[in-house]
Amino acid sequence: MYDYTEFDAAFVAERNRQFRQQVERRLSGALTEDEFKPLRLMNGLYLQLHAYMLRVAIPYGTLNSRQMRQLAYIAERWDKGYGHFTTRQNIQYNWPKLRDVPDMLDALAEVGMHAIQTSGNTIRNVTADHFAGAAADEITDPRPVAELIRQWSTDHPEFQFLPRKFKIAVTGAAADRAVTRAHDIGLQIVRRDGQTGYRVIVGGGLGRTPMIGKVLNEFVSQDDLLPYLEAVVSVWNLLGRRDNKYKSRIKITVHEHGIDDIRARVEDRFHLIRPTFTGVDLALFAQIKSAFTPPAFRTDSTAVFDTSYRTDPIFRSWADTNLAAHRAPGYAIVQISLKAHGATPGDATAEQMRVMADLAERYGHDELRISHEQNVILPHVHKSDLPTVHAALKKHGLATANIGLISDIIACPGMDYCALATARSIPIAQDIARRFDDLNLEHEIGELKIKISGCINACGHHHVGHIGILGLDRAGVESYQITLGGDHTETASLGDRTGPGFSADEILSAIERIVRTYLDYRDSHDETFLQTYRRIGMEPFKTALYDNAGADAYAAQ
Repeated sequence: MYDYTEFDAAFVAERNRQFRQQVERRLSGALTEDEFKPLRLMNGLYLQLHAYMLRVAIPYGTLNSRQMRQLAYIAERWDKGYGHFTTRQNIQYNWPKLRDVPDMLDALAEVGMHAIQTSGNTIRNVTADHFAGAAADEITDPRPVAELIRQWSTDHPEFQFLPRKFKIAVTGAAADRAVTRAHDIGLQIVRRDGQTGYRVIVGGGLGRTPMIGKVLNEFVSQDDLLPYLEAVVSVWNLLGRRDNKYKSRIKITVHEHGIDDIRARVEDRFHLIRPTFTGVDLALFAQIKSAFTPPAFRTDSTAVFDTSYRTDPIFRSWADTNLAAHRAPGYAIVQISLKAHGATPGDATAEQMRVMADLAERYGHDELRISHEQNVILPHVHKSDLPTVHAALKKHGLATANIGLISDIIACPGMDYCALATARSIPIAQDIARRFDDLNLEHEIGELKIKISGCINACGHHHVGHIGILGLDRAGVESYQITLGGDHTETASLGDRTGPGFSADEILSAIERIVRTYLDYRDSHDETFLQTYRRIGMEPFKTALYDNAGADAYAAQ
């Protein structure tokens, strides 16, 4: 993985020094909160419902054991002993005191981490496939180009005051595990005529006006990538609306102007600025790529794994749900669930962070990843070590066998933390996970992705959930709308709204009726919820939700 250079370290240190002075001025009263706001946002500091929140960047979701241990230390030293991993592959600390934030940033800098551009109207933390560099279906590792984009975009003088925030995601496989079609720019690495390049998708995004991104260019070569991206952002920077923040994202610009007009403008801008890129970016990319060489994979026997899988049903259940195929023979990708039944999705205690760091260092070639689904990944673990890894995870509450199942829920912090939220998310997620665990239906249901947002901003990605839940305030009462059929993958789609919302007391029963309808209608155990929904449509689910006879029938089960 990429190690910060002396320039990087000096850059972050100077930013931290400046922010320390700004915090001192705020504490002394020399700066008002309104004056301080743009300064703190440039350094990842939000003012939430009850306290400040610091959002720390984990670029393209990759970190090592030393960095994870430092995150644990920060959680214990300056917060309440835990951190919250987000859908942007970041970590948030929900309870820091303002006077402590400069010390937190200095502690991050000690291990090559920061909070720069995790907020504000800039190009945000670049995200990537959490299986990058390990996936069996990968064309090439997307992290080097994600790092190139990070360096290009950090403090880019033209892009520090954009119309709104701007998010970029990169995937190196045909299977889209990075939600590229719901980003301002999504990049998919592709091959054409033996050359590696990028399919550029633009104008995706969720929030109050959800849209699936459109293909702007089927193939951009590596040589042209940075000038092409700069052209895209430059065009939007000029066209993007600043009169209405709800219409300022590039998805609205693409919608209002049309993809063909945007494409023509980008091409014009690209040809104008392309000569200013003299090859420094390509030399830098070559240097970056050398930092992402694969680890030295072992060729040991997998007999220990095979025996445990055959004789230990608990281990087998975990292996079936939480392991993914690795590109190297004898290896597996380990997905560590941060969704124990009844827990807060995405939260990890300092102790759990240290356990994961220790396992990565000893068994995982010192690499960890954060997924957009709020879980942690050990990307390179030899199968002979998996029984030992599983035992350690189990001891610390990290071996829940539910990756991709109904309790592996994405949920934003909601009204428990967020000043923007209009309803709670966390308790709803906890109740759903407990209910289906109690019913012992989770593995019978199979793959089913529930995503919950506590307001229209859609931080919980509810629009692209197989079942999406949106919490709203209706005359002072929490109401939860349901959408069905969303999908964040390469077959991306937005969910369809079922109808009127449900109260907090009703939503759990409503979700159960949806699931039981799916179980009644699926044509085989192998047909997933999404496949069934796409085959039969909305009506059977609406009947179960809103028809009194249908609802009474399920209530009696």
